[in-house]
Amino acid sequence: MRTVIARRLLALIPMLLGITFLAMLLMSLAPGDFLDQVRMQRDADPDYIERLEREFGLDNPWYVRYFLWLKNVLPWDLRSDFGYSFHYKVDVWELLGQRLPATIILSLTSLTFAWIIAIPLGVLAAIYKDSIFDRVSSILAYAALSIPEFFLALLALFFAARTGLFPLGGFTSTEYEFMSPIRRLFDIAHHLVLPTIVVGIGSIASIMRIMRANFIDNIRSEYVTTARAKGVPEGIVMFRHVFRNAINPLITAAGFAFSTVLSGALMVEIVMNYPGIGHLVFHALLQQDQFVVLGALVMGSTMLIMGNLLADLLLAWNDPRIRYD
Repeated sequence: MRTVIARRLLALIPMLLGITFLAMLLMSLAPGDFLDQVRMQRDADPDYIERLEREFGLDNPWYVRYFLWLKNVLPWDLRSDFGYSFHYKVDVWELLGQRLPATIILSLTSLTFAWIIAIPLGVLAAIYKDSIFDRVSSILAYAALSIPEFFLALLALFFAARTGLFPLGGFTSTEYEFMSPIRRLFDIAHHLVLPTIVVGIGSIASIMRIMRANFIDNIRSEYVTTARAKGVPEGIVMFRHVFRNAINPLITAAGFAFSTVLSGALMVEIVMNYPGIGHLVFHALLQQDQFVVLGALVMGSTMLIMGNLLADLLLAWNDPRIRYD
């Protein structure tokens, strides 16, 4: 397992290089740069603009700027410099550190919410195949898949505005700093309710259908017939043998589900004004704040690789037959 983990971590390096290189290329194709707003000011000093261009490397071709950025990012002296955000007036690493916890917490809560709801529904739909419950759950699953997440986010905001039960955005309240630790925890949970439900609903439908199909396939397996012939109770057959084998594909897909949640959270963060990485990247793209975009891509890609690695480790832990050589 140590060899597998080391191999996965080493594979992260060329992937990050390719992603950031392509991102810098695409941003260079867009007209203008993040100093356009400064240039449009009537009292802008040309010498000041020229100094900023040299400071941020805008007087060089895009590939030269990329390798200059890469030289600062690589930890030659055990320190990485992801650059400075011209729009937010702060170091990129500090800015990402402020937004990353909100995105990670939202991703984990939405995935947990989706699994808690979808797995029991999928198991029951498989056990009571072709029943009314199975048909109704299938209709609801396809309906949830067909509704865009940004529309669900708008409905959630409308519900919060009409009822006043939930906040209209943000990660914490304005008086968060003056709260006790317990009240801070409840305040964050209160702000997470609607975004978690909106992001998790789309995952519930897909996870439930996958769980149902896997459970039905395992029910028809020969080892289930053998266990029933030996007189093993039906509950033990279903939940100790069938369930444990049926959940393996879901564990494998957990890493990809994590990336799906991150991409889905982008629109939800924008619509619901949730201060996460997606909200930050959207405004950085509008302002052409290239260092923020590159830093966010590095962080998001790293999270995706770690999610896939964690899924593989959980799969090996759940199924002793699986070994990585």
